[in-house]
Amino acid sequence: MVKAVVGANWGDEGKGKITDMLAQNADIVVRFQGGANAGHTIKNKYGKFALHTLPSGVFNEGVINCIGNGVALDVEKLLRELDGVVSGGVPKPCLMISERAQMVMPYHILFDEYEEERLGKASFGSTKSGIAPFYSDKYAKIGFQVCELFDEQALRAKLERIIAVKNVTIRELYHKDPIDPDAVFATCMKWKEGIAPYVGDVRKLVYEAEKAGKTILLEGQLGSLKDTDHGIYPMVTSSSTVAGFGAIGAGVPPYAIKEIYTVIKAYSSAVGAGAFVSEIFGEEAKQMRDHGGDGGEYGATTGRPRRMGWFDCVATRYGCEVQGTTHGILTVVDALGYLDEIKICVGYEIDGKVTKDFPVTPLLEKAKPVLVTMPGWKCDIGGIRKYKDLPQACRDYIEFIEREIGFPIKMVSNGPAREDIIIKE
Repeated sequence: MVKAVVGANWGDEGKGKITDMLAQNADIVVRFQGGANAGHTIKNKYGKFALHTLPSGVFNEGVINCIGNGVALDVEKLLRELDGVVSGGVPKPCLMISERAQMVMPYHILFDEYEEERLGKASFGSTKSGIAPFYSDKYAKIGFQVCELFDEQALRAKLERIIAVKNVTIRELYHKDPIDPDAVFATCMKWKEGIAPYVGDVRKLVYEAEKAGKTILLEGQLGSLKDTDHGIYPMVTSSSTVAGFGAIGAGVPPYAIKEIYTVIKAYSSAVGAGAFVSEIFGEEAKQMRDHGGDGGEYGATTGRPRRMGWFDCVATRYGCEVQGTTHGILTVVDALGYLDEIKICVGYEIDGKVTKDFPVTPLLEKAKPVLVTMPGWKCDIGGIRKYKDLPQACRDYIEFIEREIGFPIKMVSNGPAREDIIIKE
């Protein structure tokens, strides 16, 4: 059976924890899209880790962890991350990198930095990890697959051809020093040496495993609202974040994806620019940020403070619809225990009319939140393992959200650790 773990919101919902937990009963975990521009924070018996490229199944012995063809592979960051996990006491994971995965080249990162600098106040709030230039090149058919590292003559010729064009833009638009193709080739040779033991045919592995009835987890990055097509375009990521793309990014048949675990945050948070209807500011936002997550709401990749907001039923319903949710998982509910009252966004007012449908970006920019207020539970719910033992006000909050979004919440997370999970009957 193939299961997907994806996000309903802007990312940072807690997908890493859920993948880590579900991987205990899985055979293969596949990262199927995105790059090292966002992280999954995981806390388990080995300690606390921030993963950016490695699949979140690496803490489970016996699991094959795969980098799918849909990933923007930053080879240096992957190898550093692998070393960091092992030096942190984790048994060396079984890793396979798709020979068809494409690599984030050194100049992709430069172009990301230069373009954000050029745009100034109109910038996208990029993490400058090279993701947009990478995907631009991939779909312009001038990217580099992992397999190309192993034909040195062809690789060198292609690098020289592509970098000659890149250097025109660098000189004429950005007024920066040109790229040296020999230096990039040398970097590629270093990458080849590092990843050669792990390269293989991930698609074939996963296809045969699915036919044999094994359990495969597809792990997504970011959430529905950052999807290139369905998100808050143009303030989105450069890949598809929805479960349907898992069939492409991991190479599984679309009919094989039977369960879609959509991770939903119990409040809203976002990194980067873009419409955010339920956003709060000032001291109110700071309090929520400091109480949120494990150690506060700060980016696992950048350390940037996240933008904060009340739970958004409109955006979350839409996010769950786009994902094709079968199992909703509500996370970081414990972070709200400090509040006397909790607000929830149940609609958007646009040009004097209230809607519960998530609109396109030009309308979203004009939307004002329609809020309802519920009582808080004013206590620490950490350590509770049965749903019936949660405070009544907490259960009321969860069940109100469940009714509003129209999707079943199957699990509730009340802490950062793998075991901090409540199965909701």
